[in-house]
Amino acid sequence: MAPVSIASNPQSDADILQSRPDRQPLPPLLGGSIAELTQWVKDQGQPAYRAKQLHQWIYERGARSLMDITVFPKTWREAAAEIPIGRSELHHRSESRDGTVKFLLKMTDGQIVETVGIPTRDRLTVCVSSQVGCAMGCDFCATGKGGFVRNLSRSEILDQVLTVQEDFDRRVSNVVFMGMGEPLHNPAAVLSAARSLNQDIGIGKRYITISTVGIPGRIRQLANERLQATLAVSLHAPNQALRESIVPSAASYPIEELIEDCRDYAAETGRRVTFEYILLAGVNDSYECMEELAELLHGFQAHVNLIPYNPIDEVDYKRPDPTRIRDFMQALDDRNVAVSIRRTRGLESDAACGQLRANLGKPTGRVGRFGGDRRR
Repeated sequence: MAPVSIASNPQSDADILQSRPDRQPLPPLLGGSIAELTQWVKDQGQPAYRAKQLHQWIYERGARSLMDITVFPKTWREAAAEIPIGRSELHHRSESRDGTVKFLLKMTDGQIVETVGIPTRDRLTVCVSSQVGCAMGCDFCATGKGGFVRNLSRSEILDQVLTVQEDFDRRVSNVVFMGMGEPLHNPAAVLSAARSLNQDIGIGKRYITISTVGIPGRIRQLANERLQATLAVSLHAPNQALRESIVPSAASYPIEELIEDCRDYAAETGRRVTFEYILLAGVNDSYECMEELAELLHGFQAHVNLIPYNPIDEVDYKRPDPTRIRDFMQALDDRNVAVSIRRTRGLESDAACGQLRANLGKPTGRVGRFGGDRRR
């Protein structure tokens, strides 16, 4: 597969924001930088200092309409009232006993997107979606069963973070692109959103994680972006044959090439690569798989995140028993592979990412996303 420029997307919010005033649809202001908002404000015939006020009301005060921004002249607010900020409508909210909150958000075209707020004592993490649906077709994934609908825009990604921040009434500290969709199939919006998360919302670069199942050429291009974000690769198998059986898109990206690109990424950026590995009982949790995985990842900055599978109705995969999970972790640790087990959050109801959307939000007949606790 020929690599596509990671920054090429003529429909990104940034392009629209700087386009002709009469271009339709009207651009959302959410996602605009100070520089972009300054230019927009001046194009509206307003003084440049209004841009700083606009930026504050969008990112800090959660304005959903220009009419909310009371420091602006009423006549201008009324004249520009049709310009959208870019906020979604809350479709459903579900809270688990452990405090994890899942949100279904309705976009302006009626599509439903799932996002998750995961609180701990010291952090508030948001798991964001980058697409409606997914084209990867992973066999264990709820979203993959429904296919791909469309990419999310920069503003639609950022809206998820602001929604969680407002609901919890505390600052978001971490963002993981591990929700619905394959982030590197929507690179322009994802990268633009990642920069805005850092520059406009104030989330540290190293507290942003971009996940991918692996798209040929994109990991190398991501390294060139110098984002300092964490790269998480959805591996799920230690060899090509097994990986293809559960991740069909792996057929176009041999595992040896994927690992080599990850090694180059670590060398280029100085950042450790995380490998997500959903444990499926009787499929990829054998002692032989432990040995193969340790050998595959030997010798470079890597960390394995083991994710016990969360069952979905569409397939018969099972979660390994706790002893097998601990044994898998110990085997990797004994072979000097950095490893951890992801603690399941919100298991009692719609635990797998996309299940809530599948059950409660199907405006187009599409299904939600991943069976793994980690959204891929």
